[in-house]
Amino acid sequence: MAEGRPQMDKTETLAWLRRISGDLASATIKRLEETLTWYSDMPPARRSAVGLVAQAGISSFIQWYEDPRSTPAIAADIFAAAPRELLRSVSLQQTLQLVRVTVEVTEERVASKGEHVREAILLYSREVAFAAADVYARAAETRGLWDARLEALVVDSILTGEADEELPSRIAALGWHGHGEVSVLVGTTPPLLDVDQLRRTARKLGVDVLIGVQGSRLVLVIGRAELPARTEELPAELPFPEIARRLEPGFGAGHLVVGPAVPALVEASQSARAALAGFAVARAWRHAPRPVEADDLLPERALAGDPLAKQTLVEKIYRPLHTHSTDLVATLWSYLDNGRSLEATARELFVHPNTVRYRLKRVSEVIGWDATGPREALILQTALVLGSIGTDATRRRAPSSSRRLNG
Repeated sequence: MAEGRPQMDKTETLAWLRRISGDLASATIKRLEETLTWYSDMPPARRSAVGLVAQAGISSFIQWYEDPRSTPAIAADIFAAAPRELLRSVSLQQTLQLVRVTVEVTEERVASKGEHVREAILLYSREVAFAAADVYARAAETRGLWDARLEALVVDSILTGEADEELPSRIAALGWHGHGEVSVLVGTTPPLLDVDQLRRTARKLGVDVLIGVQGSRLVLVIGRAELPARTEELPAELPFPEIARRLEPGFGAGHLVVGPAVPALVEASQSARAALAGFAVARAWRHAPRPVEADDLLPERALAGDPLAKQTLVEKIYRPLHTHSTDLVATLWSYLDNGRSLEATARELFVHPNTVRYRLKRVSEVIGWDATGPREALILQTALVLGSIGTDATRRRAPSSSRRLNG
């Protein structure tokens, strides 16, 4: 009889636990309302779902107390009772608070049944806590994988320019905090890509980023976000080339090209086209800085057949100069043809060298490029060539020139 007594005690305890399980659930709900503010503030449907989880936990404890080997299945059953949206509205910390309150209420009610029951409750609560952590970890992992796929899809849509009506909603689903101007940064993928470090650096710079990895190519879509507290290191909004310079350590070796700024994320494909075209030809500039602006690679891009580069050169350089003054165009042509010599240009134009110097200054004021620098001189000369090829006068003269050659 002595050997059968513990089994009898356990059988009696199980029967008693089953009788009071409803009272335990009610007492737990009442304690939740009294001690947890977040529970009281919940909508009725979610409070009911939390109550179901608490009740499932008590029922599962009774089953586990009867057969401790059923721990894994029982722990999973507790959270299976919760609707999926509850995982998104109740944090892991709140779930652990729920477990604690349930354990406290149960422990108070069964304390008189002996130390073995109390130890069983503590052991089971540990298993439930680990099960909760596992559930939330799996949910976070699934969410992370989904976000990564969605982010890759958005970046790919931006790069290809195939934006559709769903793009804004996809961007919003990613939690994009950017507003205003956007730029695209293209470089090489490092052997060990640290995405989290890139995002932390971006936040410190007051920008948000979308990150896409396409084989050996790493693409960042950068948008201005809420600027963090201003410091001596970050007194105001930084220009995108400076932002790119500070993000540069996160890229692999090779060229790094930053596209021009565009007004909004939905127009980022324009910046992406320029950045990708610049990245493709960056090796043609022997001493290209890192990072380099896509517009600084306009000559190489135009030679490679990039229509956007040709259009940019004509619209940003040739047409503004031609519209402003034909004298500026003639002076720039002469200056570049004469090896950037002020005296030779002045002799050709029959003006004083100071006049040439003044006109070159006006050229810089009108278009923002300085013809006295070797790199910018190449950009300006390419623009003049493309602009002249595209003028009506040139197209009208072409047939007659052809006839003279044939003759």
